[in-house]
Amino acid sequence: MSAARARLLPYAALMAAIVVLCVGTSFAKSLFPLVGAQGTTAYRVGFSALILLLVWRPWRHPLSRADLGRIAAYGAVMGLMNLCFYMAIRTVPLGLAIAIEFMGPLAVAVASSRKLIHFLWIGLAVLGLALLLPVDPGAKPLDPVGVGFACAAAVMWALYIILGKRTGHLHAGRSVALGMTTAALIVAPIGVISAGASLFHPKVVLLGLVVAVLSSAIPYSLEMIALRGIPKRSFGVVLSAEPAVGALAGLVILGEHLAASQWLAIVAIIAASAGAILTTPADAVTEEVTP
Repeated sequence: MSAARARLLPYAALMAAIVVLCVGTSFAKSLFPLVGAQGTTAYRVGFSALILLLVWRPWRHPLSRADLGRIAAYGAVMGLMNLCFYMAIRTVPLGLAIAIEFMGPLAVAVASSRKLIHFLWIGLAVLGLALLLPVDPGAKPLDPVGVGFACAAAVMWALYIILGKRTGHLHAGRSVALGMTTAALIVAPIGVISAGASLFHPKVVLLGLVVAVLSSAIPYSLEMIALRGIPKRSFGVVLSAEPAVGALAGLVILGEHLAASQWLAIVAIIAASAGAILTTPADAVTEEVTP
C-alpha cells in the first residue's frame, strides 16, 4: 500500500462509518411502525451488546468495584442517549435531530477551554438552533416533544463523553461491551413493555439485528480503524459532518425534505462544532466514538 493511500484509509473508514450509521438509523426508523421507537432501541442496544460481548469477552478480565461503578454509569447514559435519540426521530427529521444532539459534544468542547473565540462558536450554534424555528414559509414546525427528546439526547451525549473519560484507563473494547450491556439492561425492558409480543416476531427480530449491525457494529469497527490513524482533533472535525450526512440519508431513504433555513441551521451547527474543536487545545479534544 502506498503512503498516500495509507494516510487516506483512516479518513475513508471514518466517512464510511458516518454513512453506514446514518443509513442504519434511517432503516431503523422504518421499524417504528412495527415495534415503536422503544422496541427499535431495544434491538439496537441489545444486539450490539451481544455482538460486543462475543468480540471482547470482558468477563475474562475482572474489574474493581469502583471501575464497575464507572462503567455502570457510563452504560446507563449510553442507553438513555440511544432511547432519547430514537424517540426524537419519531417526529423530527433525522438530520435536524442529529444537529440538535451535536450540542452535547459542542458544549463539552467549549467548556474544556474558555477562549474568547468560543463565544463565536456558541453564537453560531445558537443561530443554528434559531434557524430550526419555522421562520421559513417552507419549513414545517418541529414537534416540541421530539425536539425535547433530541435535547435530552444532547445532554446524554455530553455525559457520555465525560463519563467515558473516567473509564479511559480501561481497555476501550471491553469497557464499551460492558457499558452497552448495562445500556441493554435498562433499555430492553422498556422496549418489551412498549412493543409487547411483536418484538419477538422472527422476521422483525432479523430486521432488528440488521439495525444493530448497521447502526452500531459496523460504524464502531470502522471508527476504531480511523482512530488509529487520525488525530483526535481531525477525528472530531470530520465527525461534525454527521448532521449533513444524516439529512441526506433522511432525504434519500425516508423522503424527509428540509427547508432552506433548516439546511442553513445544519451548516451553522456543523461550523460551530468544527470551529470549537479546532480552537480547543489538542489534549482537551475528546473522541466521540459511535455509542
